[in-house]
Amino acid sequence: MEPLLPPWLRKAPDPRPVDDRRCLQGILYVLYNDVSWQLLPLELGFGSG
Repeated sequence: MEPLLPPWLRKAPDPRPVDDRRCLQGILYVLYNDVSWQLLPLELGFGSG
């Protein structure tokens, strides 16, 4: 999937906030488990949703 994504253009001195793979995993988790974004589990490293 990575070849389909446009390159990340750095516009600020901060690092990229979320890696593409983690972002996709979070989206798939929400879709497959039918939960809201706020219920993404922190234990799995998804952040706060």
